[in-house]
Amino acid sequence: MAHSHPVKVIDHFRVSPPLGSVATTSLPLTFFDFPWLLCRPMERLFFYEFPYPTLYLTNNILPILKNSLSLTLQHFFPLASNLMCPPSPHKPYILFKDGDSIPFTVVESMLDFDQLIGDHARVDLRELQCFVPKWPPTRVTADDTRVVPLLALQVAVFPNSGICIGAKFCHVVADGMAFSHFMKSWASIFRSREDIACLEKSMPPSHDRSGIKDPLGLESIFTKDWWNWASSWDYDLGSTFDDQLRAKVGVTFTIGQNYIERLKDLVSIKCMENYPGQVHVSTFVVACAFTWVNLIKSQEKEASDLLDNDKVYYFVFAADCRHRPEVKLPATYFGNCLAICYVPAKKSELLGETGIIMAAREIGKKVKELESGVFVGAEKWISNWKEVSEQGRLVIVAGSPKLRAYETDFGWGRPKKTEVPHIYASGSFHLCECRDGGGGVEIGLALPQDQMDVFSGIFEQGKQNLI
Repeated sequence: MAHSHPVKVIDHFRVSPPLGSVATTSLPLTFFDFPWLLCRPMERLFFYEFPYPTLYLTNNILPILKNSLSLTLQHFFPLASNLMCPPSPHKPYILFKDGDSIPFTVVESMLDFDQLIGDHARVDLRELQCFVPKWPPTRVTADDTRVVPLLALQVAVFPNSGICIGAKFCHVVADGMAFSHFMKSWASIFRSREDIACLEKSMPPSHDRSGIKDPLGLESIFTKDWWNWASSWDYDLGSTFDDQLRAKVGVTFTIGQNYIERLKDLVSIKCMENYPGQVHVSTFVVACAFTWVNLIKSQEKEASDLLDNDKVYYFVFAADCRHRPEVKLPATYFGNCLAICYVPAKKSELLGETGIIMAAREIGKKVKELESGVFVGAEKWISNWKEVSEQGRLVIVAGSPKLRAYETDFGWGRPKKTEVPHIYASGSFHLCECRDGGGGVEIGLALPQDQMDVFSGIFEQGKQNLI
């Protein structure tokens, strides 16, 4: 292992739904799934206070964790399935067969738990990778079909101090809302000591894809886009990002509710003064605008430089569509149901005096446009991504305060910290609600040390200017 503080593996096994509980099932990919085929696995870590020795975990907690996971997978069986990628012209699909299982690893760490969950600059981001499950390799069948696993889990114990539940999953099987539903269901069944009835009460997932209509022929468009890219796709989705991580430090920043409300007021007033029409102002919009502009400022240290003022930057976010009238899927739908939204802005606008106002207006406008139809421009979801990512001037936000990550409670209380390590290798940031439940947000991101120093100064100064 390339990390300076490796963990010690205590146990490794596989967990499946109870045998015979789920019939062999093939799920076609919908056009909502196709854009995520090329996405590297998502990573999510939940850190909890756990003042017990390792033996207590292995003897008292682990058996219930395993059994409750098995019962949960009975309802969330796509996670125990495989993504089947046959040769062209056949389409990828998800296949579950009785006995399919996910890898589950148990490790012990002697790292300082309190140090690890701090918000301060983390000098070695590779430490976090110790708590991300290793990704099982892709298999290739005799007919050249690639068989890609969809979920891996790991539990790490910090003796007498903490526990970390780490998940790595393919976005093609579940978006953030669907995966959050799975984690909270597992936590609920564990808390109830394997009473599956608690899941029935809290709404089991829906796997019915028949209600997804495709009047614009998006599946056909995305299938072509997929085949254009598939030949160069790296199926080794478990490859690590040690080189990118080595050069960066990761920090969690907080914008408290008071600052959020001041930002909302500022954006609303300035937009009413300068721009006609209604502006959509929300916690998500102002937090993203504030972070996006400060990230651009930290990259463009010479804010007064007039060169490349027309250079266009992009902000990218995904919006849940389950409740939209043209989609009408239940909140419990398990899969992907996201519109991919691109927000362009000129460098001169972002770095100007009213950069945050302008960014909030543009992000809010894009959110508002979704009310007119989530499929406007949808045919370019994948092709736009290729074009924008090649330019390299994009910032992506992962997560949302609406996912309520800090409500994932296994009975050890709210998480002390949640992390999304996969975003650290890119120029993205992660957004979630504050762990104290006070209405603010947490923003996690990683940058080279010199840029992080600049960003941190701009970010904190920006907050002070709101007072």
